Amino acid sequence: MEWFAAPEYWWGRLVFQRLVAAVYLLGFLAAARQFRALLGEHGMLPVPRFLARTSRRQAPSLFRFHYSDRAFAGTAWSGALLAAALLAGAGELVPLWAAMLGWGLLWLLYLSIVNVGQTWYAFGWESLLLEAGLLAAFLGNGEVAPAAPVLWLLRWLLFRVEFGAGMIKIRGDRCWRELTCLRYHHETQPMPGPLSWFFHHLPAPLHKVETAANHVVQLVVPVGLFLPQPVAGVCAVLIVVTQLWLVLSGNFAWLNWLTIALACTVLPLSGGTSAAGPPWYVGVVLAFTLLVLVLSYRPARNLFSHRQVMNRSFDRLHLVNAYGAFGAVNRLRLEVVVQGTADRRVTGRSVWQEYGFHGKPGDPHRMPRQFAPYHLRLDWLMWFAGISPAYARPWFRPFVHRLLAGDRDTLRLLRHNPFPDAPPEYVRALLYRYRFTDWRTLRTTGAWWERTLVREYLPPVRLSDFRPVVRGDPR
Repeated sequence: MEWFAAPEYWWGRLVFQRLVAAVYLLGFLAAARQFRALLGEHGMLPVPRFLARTSRRQAPSLFRFHYSDRAFAGTAWSGALLAAALLAGAGELVPLWAAMLGWGLLWLLYLSIVNVGQTWYAFGWESLLLEAGLLAAFLGNGEVAPAAPVLWLLRWLLFRVEFGAGMIKIRGDRCWRELTCLRYHHETQPMPGPLSWFFHHLPAPLHKVETAANHVVQLVVPVGLFLPQPVAGVCAVLIVVTQLWLVLSGNFAWLNWLTIALACTVLPLSGGTSAAGPPWYVGVVLAFTLLVLVLSYRPARNLFSHRQVMNRSFDRLHLVNAYGAFGAVNRLRLEVVVQGTADRRVTGRSVWQEYGFHGKPGDPHRMPRQFAPYHLRLDWLMWFAGISPAYARPWFRPFVHRLLAGDRDTLRLLRHNPFPDAPPEYVRALLYRYRFTDWRTLRTTGAWWERTLVREYLPPVRLSDFRPVVRGDPR
């Protein structure tokens, strides 16, 4: 069974599993802290309502057996505790079968959340965490050497992440082919970070170098992952460097860190045992490998299809998925600014005060913050709301309703509530165009952004404009 064991990747497995456990921990913590306002029984998109209109086959989840906010919280906190234990090395202290069950349970708990998460969980990195997390289970623990078939499946996953992103770009917005997309991207990306302003102001020739390097790393380098060492290892290092560049230039939740974790499994650093493991383990790994290969047909075909889709799960268990990002790049940044007033009647003299979000741009003088790999789900969806009201139609009015009602769970998602003593009488939303300031403006005024009013996004509404909350279904 020498062909089955790959002891030279012992350290790569260790780093990969610890990084995946860390991301799981963040994912479960975000779920525990944010779900009541987003998905709870009285949330914007309540899970019970979603379960009532979908079938078990459409969205398999443990919550099919029973849902309550307490059950959701228990699931999220249990997942966080288990992820923390695996991050601390518990998987190395228990028998092989127990470690595999632990990873499998993490996958099941997070799958149960993702499959009822609706638009709040409709991100490619959710599927990536589930797919990578399940592969972590079959890599084994310190009792056995890393399983070579699973290491190849991890390279196949990394290839799909990178090559899929490259293909969606080269087929999509022509600015990718003209090497000009990064003139806009750093300013218009969903959630800029503290260095995004500086990346935006790089000279135009450097933006072209950035874009060209991105094409090489996403379209050429992934092929090298399947070549012998040291070529495969060099390709993995190039991917890691590119991902760290993305970490510095923006906030993309845990997408970059999971990609780095996958790349680490390509780096040969030996250590530990060279044992292939017991026969049952070999059999389970081979059966799982065959299943993944069969399920890979549609994602593989998608990579080369002229109708390529990105961030699509081809099965409800998120076992093998399609990935990609930014096939089109916005030229303008449009932000929805939410305001409230305590005036009982709206007039031209009404004083409107702005709600502050943690990550999305608001106050022009506030420097963009670093939140990734933590995921601010409401802030991300607010970016989509600025692109088109259609993206926000299911949840934006329920969000406004909760502001008018002074809902504590919703207000906890915000950085600043301008009405700490009593809810506002009216709430409205305005659409602004945001631009990064230039060097001179930043030095003289301290403003990172300048903004221009585009139009009214939502006219002033008050609590009586909404029907009463019935079983968590405000509209």
